[in-house]
Amino acid sequence: MTWTGFQHREIDEQGWTTFWRLDPRGQDFGLTDWTGRPDRPGHPLWVRAATPAGVRGAWRTTATSVQLDIRAALGIYTRIAPVDVLVDGELHRRCGVRDGEQRLTVDLPGREVEVEIWLPQAGVIAIREPSFDGAADELDPTGPRWITYGSSITQCGGAYGPSETWPAVVARRHGWDGRNLGFAGECHLDPVAARTIRDLPAELISMCLGINIHGGETFNGRTLPGQVEAFVSTVRAGHPETPLVVITPIPAPEREGEPNGVGLTLDDVRTLVELGARADPAVEIIDGRDLLSTDEARRLFADDVHPGPDGYLLLGDRLAPLLGSHLRIAA
Repeated sequence: MTWTGFQHREIDEQGWTTFWRLDPRGQDFGLTDWTGRPDRPGHPLWVRAATPAGVRGAWRTTATSVQLDIRAALGIYTRIAPVDVLVDGELHRRCGVRDGEQRLTVDLPGREVEVEIWLPQAGVIAIREPSFDGAADELDPTGPRWITYGSSITQCGGAYGPSETWPAVVARRHGWDGRNLGFAGECHLDPVAARTIRDLPAELISMCLGINIHGGETFNGRTLPGQVEAFVSTVRAGHPETPLVVITPIPAPEREGEPNGVGLTLDDVRTLVELGARADPAVEIIDGRDLLSTDEARRLFADDVHPGPDGYLLLGDRLAPLLGSHLRIAA
């Protein structure tokens, strides 16, 4: 299988592969279009879904080098994230990626090792299959399957690299087969995301809900609990025994206490998300304010909402034992 972390693989006539984290086939993109403005082309959820955050491949090899052809563009992103190459679980080389087509060449130890290639978590990305200068056996993913859904704070475009997003930190620490369904700006409880999670196998599911809903003024106090309940109910329909964890927004010091256009503060959103999630009595809640202090947020944030690279690493450190405890309960 080699590659994991995606829902649909699309290969064009030139052999370029796009890894979709949601399956675009048969979808009505008009349901998630921009506002119809000609200067804002594209469908934001699907642009994010075509970015391979959390997508990686693994091989057992004695090769001395590996080459990867990659095609990248900024698109609606502010940066193109790097490619991470890991050897026996440790970061071996972080390769910067520029706009356009390029070939990345990475020297390897030349002895039997496990090589992982983690694709960028930000940018419009396509690849051709990597080429090793020696024998390389594809490795299937192992470990419990974990799905995490959320916003840019789950996609982690500003992390140091794709193997150091907080979902990657958690998955690597526990040896889980993680699936990152973080969509920057697009965590609005879309039914296609709920159906995708419902239909995927998983031993643990986490959902970080609220920050995009607050910023986008997506739902108000009347509608938000019901929308959360409906999303969780759809997920639960495919996972009657799987632990479900809902994480409310982490602190955003510059936004706390300020009502949005529908009159909700971030604390209101946290309360309403929890209210909707608790319609399923088996759902566990993690209060995002317990993951980072206000002082830590002020020190580690890149802006008024997003952690910087060290902030994402700290989130991984904090969430690893919390999420790990829920998986052990199910074992």
